[in-house]
Amino acid sequence: MTVGGFSLRFAVVLLLVCSLCMTCNNVVVKASHQVYPEFQSLCADKVLKQVHRTGFHFQPPKNWINDPNGPMYFNGIYHLFYQYNPKGAVWGNIVWAHSVSTDMINWEELDPAIYPSKPFDINGCWSGSTTILPHNKPVILYTGIDTQNRQVQNYAIPANYSDPYLREWVKPDDNPFAVPGEGMNASAFRDPTTAWWGKDGHWRTVVGSKRKQRGMAFLYRSRDFVHWVRAHHPLHSSANTGMWECPDFFPVSFHGKTGLDTSVVGENIKHVMKVSLDLTRYEYYTVGKYYPQKDRFVPDNTSVDGWSGLRYDYGNYYASKSFFDAGKQRRILMGWSNESDTAQNDKDKGWAGIQTIPRMVWLDSNRKQLLQWPIAELETLRGKKVQISNQQVKKGEHIEVKGITAAQADVEVTFLLPNLDNAEQFDPSWVNAEDLCGLKGSKAQGGVGPFGLLTLSSKHLEEYTPVFFRVFKAPNKHVVLMCSDARSSSLEKSGLYTPSFAGFVDVDLADGKLSLRSLIDHSIVESFGAGGKTCITSRVYPTLAVFHNAHLYAFNNGTETVTIESLNAWSMKSAQLN
Repeated sequence: MTVGGFSLRFAVVLLLVCSLCMTCNNVVVKASHQVYPEFQSLCADKVLKQVHRTGFHFQPPKNWINDPNGPMYFNGIYHLFYQYNPKGAVWGNIVWAHSVSTDMINWEELDPAIYPSKPFDINGCWSGSTTILPHNKPVILYTGIDTQNRQVQNYAIPANYSDPYLREWVKPDDNPFAVPGEGMNASAFRDPTTAWWGKDGHWRTVVGSKRKQRGMAFLYRSRDFVHWVRAHHPLHSSANTGMWECPDFFPVSFHGKTGLDTSVVGENIKHVMKVSLDLTRYEYYTVGKYYPQKDRFVPDNTSVDGWSGLRYDYGNYYASKSFFDAGKQRRILMGWSNESDTAQNDKDKGWAGIQTIPRMVWLDSNRKQLLQWPIAELETLRGKKVQISNQQVKKGEHIEVKGITAAQADVEVTFLLPNLDNAEQFDPSWVNAEDLCGLKGSKAQGGVGPFGLLTLSSKHLEEYTPVFFRVFKAPNKHVVLMCSDARSSSLEKSGLYTPSFAGFVDVDLADGKLSLRSLIDHSIVESFGAGGKTCITSRVYPTLAVFHNAHLYAFNNGTETVTIESLNAWSMKSAQLN
């Protein structure tokens, strides 16, 4: 097997040689704050081609990345800042790396925008956001770790507004603008949001925190964007949820897909509050009402405000950040997908972490949840296309989708379910979708399902990542389970986190149709069920199903025959990444 002109064996040898040259001069910390003093890597660039590097998902050439920071659209250019370790493939030495793009798919790397240099951030420059002030003046708000190892909030401004790439940023000496007050936890006070302007002449931003085990979104106000005062009460809080990281707060319209600037308030809109829960490493959001006069956010009673609530993504997805794309009048969501292998694996690869494909988000017509869909610009990478239509898939059948590069593909399929009468009875105790997927899996025969796709599959199904639906019958409705089950994704099991990710899909099956889109990219499978109602991202590391040895199948393990009404699959070209 050849890889870019070199044999796969030679690439593996390079990996092994690289692992022998790792230096271990500095102490580093992973996102979970676990210390790995032995894992510093400076030679990842010696590896010519790696089995699990992605082709069209954002990642730098080497080293560790995590949270997307301050994404914005400014004067025709998209900016992505992100947490980055310039010295190794594990968490530590964090700076704000900076890349720019005209389409959010192809990116050009610039020098880091922010790095530890002042007393208020000398021990770390952590996550934050950007706000574009009147007269087109962008400002970064970010968390710094000061000389006392407190988490404090700082701001930075461009050194030269006429530079279209905003390469240099200045941190004024009147920082920090917010410090943890009396009774606040100085190690749990971080990640300021994009600010919004109120009709009372005050700017507002939210900082994530906790009080004992109560998650908090502390609210700050300012008239000049320099001097900030903490409000007497938080914008929102929730008991027993622990530390709220990377909060996000923004409006969505009742009607259509058009996005809204973060400062918009008024009729015919709802607001979304998203938090990343440090305890679960998942993200949760609520849709509700913002009361500007009281500066309170009140979630609707249509979903749980806590651990079992709505998620952007039911898989390997964290620390997301949204922004208003004024160029195309849409709200864009960007998220981090970390590795599911070990720190030693990351060291050997020389890299860790990718950003998921930017997603457009808008309010579902039921006004209960958000819908998400990959940005249209991704379709410029589509190459060779194959189609299947009106193809029945009977119990136990696997139909191969041939003619594309199955390791790097975009697949859209609509299944027609002619008969729902034999769907399994739904047990009301099945409240956790992930547990239910783990119980049933893709092999256990059901009535209607499991059916879907076997992605990153080896030829004889020794390993594969199934993305599938299963339909249950409950009183007065059907319950749809969507799974992305990584348990059979690799023959290599040691040290891999391979769960059965899953979520329920709030969809009406009156027309008997279910749609699925999966973006497959070597070590990631991003899936969007029912037009983006439920999204699941899995990180997987196949051993056989790599490069041209990867296969893609449609399958059905239910007793009821399902029909592929339409399937369109494309080979995906690689993006220009940094």
